[in-house]
Amino acid sequence: MQVLLNSRRLSRVLKSLTLLSSNHPVFTSSSTCPRHQWQLRSTFFSPSVFSGMIQGNRSEAPRQQIYSMTRSSAWFSSQTSSDASTPTDTVKELYDKMLESVNVKRTMPPNAWLWSLIENCKNHDDIKLLFDILQNLRRFRLSNLRIHENFNCNLCREVTKACVRVGALDFGKKALWKHNVYGLSPSVASAHHLLSYAKEHKDARLMVEIMKLVKRNNLPLQPGTADIVFRICYDTDDWELICKYSKRFVKAGVKLRKTTFDMWMEFAAKRGDTESLWQIEKLRSESTNQHSLVSGFSCAKGFLLEHKPHDAAGMIQILNQTLPDAKKLGITIELQKLVNEWPLDVIKHQKDEDRKALAMALKSDIPAMVSSLLNMGLQVSVNLEDLTKEESIAS
Repeated sequence: MQVLLNSRRLSRVLKSLTLLSSNHPVFTSSSTCPRHQWQLRSTFFSPSVFSGMIQGNRSEAPRQQIYSMTRSSAWFSSQTSSDASTPTDTVKELYDKMLESVNVKRTMPPNAWLWSLIENCKNHDDIKLLFDILQNLRRFRLSNLRIHENFNCNLCREVTKACVRVGALDFGKKALWKHNVYGLSPSVASAHHLLSYAKEHKDARLMVEIMKLVKRNNLPLQPGTADIVFRICYDTDDWELICKYSKRFVKAGVKLRKTTFDMWMEFAAKRGDTESLWQIEKLRSESTNQHSLVSGFSCAKGFLLEHKPHDAAGMIQILNQTLPDAKKLGITIELQKLVNEWPLDVIKHQKDEDRKALAMALKSDIPAMVSSLLNMGLQVSVNLEDLTKEESIAS
């Protein structure tokens, strides 16, 4: 019986040696360091390591060997995935200290080290080390300290901010996973950092990916989320996308900000979609009674699209009566933009067969609106020459 057991053990050892001597993917990218590879192999098969693992020996030598194995593994991973950058010295030093603390000294490193590592991340490889040490810290908290809770959401927010800062968006997305091996507690505030990056780069595709992660991980939508999403849709001129997400925000009961309604209504007026415009106006009126300069002029444009120039003038008159004096100065500016810029924008978004009819209607309705404003006693100075002389408006 003993001979049979010994033969089985020998067979397993020989099989392991055969696998390691083959062209294993772990070692293929490190051909420049064959000596280190054999050192790593000899360390792994060292009897002292096995004795420490099997017999529960907590001596310093086995710990140091295990620490060396972990550090070498992380270094190989970093080297194989990115040749363009290497970890910065400060981050690498902090990473090594923290790894030694949990794997060798068996103590939790000071929080200041982790915060310093996050602040000093400068490239993608720094972020890789950050996530590796987070995984080690979570494992240590769970196995040694019996702490099952994740780190607080403030840490997750700062980690995500660091990912955005260096452009490591792949890791930033991982910070939104509800179930992760890094001990991170995702929040919508973390998602906002990634969405802000998408807004800055006008990247609607990235925004869609982030919003999928937000939904998949049950992160609650907030007014700030809608503000960023609507801005991206507006800047990329994607009306279908803003319609899709507006339904989601409204269904979730998110109380939209005035700035969000302004973007949404201005977009609808620019598209010439009066049906959507009045639906948005109904939602806005349920949230707040007073119009902003943008929402009021969006309604005026809606009346013009329905060939109601006198109603459009009445809307602008209401703005003149209700807006603070400081904002009344914007009425003339918005009125001039309505004459010079908006007709071209709204005509551009119409079907080819409808453009000419709309252009002719606006050429007559806008001057009629201005005349009504003057008859109401509103002193406005608007140059209508661009409207009457612009040949492209009728093309």
